[in-house]
Amino acid sequence: MITVTNIEKYFGGFCAVDGASLEIKKGSITGLIGPNGAGKTTLFNVIAGVLEPSSGKVTMEGEDITGLPPHELFGKGLLRTFQIPHEFASMTARENLLMVPGSQSGEILWKTWLARKQIAVEEEKIIQKANEVLEFLTIDHLADELAGNLSGGQKKLLELGRTMMVEAKVVFLDEVGAGVNRTLLKTIADAIIRLNKERGYTFCVIEHDMDFISKLCDPVICMAEGKVLAQGTIEEIKDNESVIEAYLGTGLKNKVKAGNN
Repeated sequence: MITVTNIEKYFGGFCAVDGASLEIKKGSITGLIGPNGAGKTTLFNVIAGVLEPSSGKVTMEGEDITGLPPHELFGKGLLRTFQIPHEFASMTARENLLMVPGSQSGEILWKTWLARKQIAVEEEKIIQKANEVLEFLTIDHLADELAGNLSGGQKKLLELGRTMMVEAKVVFLDEVGAGVNRTLLKTIADAIIRLNKERGYTFCVIEHDMDFISKLCDPVICMAEGKVLAQGTIEEIKDNESVIEAYLGTGLKNKVKAGNN
């Protein structure tokens, strides 16, 4: 689905991503781990078009998408969420979802005068879709609640719901579990698994919670100092001495194997 080849990203003289290469296979839930400052989010931002790489190449299903802006990648089915949710706080949860689909007839001025029936039919379908998404994510009881009033975990679910409002092919999740209680984290994990199994979504997940990664991800890729250090199954990653030293420091092998942060 996604191939990253020798990506470098410099900020002045600082190299945040240093020749990273990896593949995200279609239909997989790929985990991306590593210590703070490893370059994970910067690499996400390069793939998602938020940042232009200093060098290197990104392809999606064989098409060169290097440097394409986020709105063009959105149209191709590549979406991302953020560690800190970007909800429209003064709009309801349902309204946040209704904002997502592009090229809505109601956005075209002349159609608001001459094609009101078309707009009404289209809007009804989008509302129905939003209600189905909220139910799928088990937050339909919050449909009319202002998004700004939702808990951190509920906002993460709402961001995941946005990806369901369009024909997403690959979704990049940036620390989806950060600040989320264990009950909601399980709900999020279950939703990701269902979207992967039932709807064919491909995911790439940045996460520090090793239990979460263990439950969801195969393969797992570890970055350190802007480079891809290792990749494999979660058990292979946990047993990799270089990963343990880079990710948690020496002497903490048992902690990694226990699946703790």
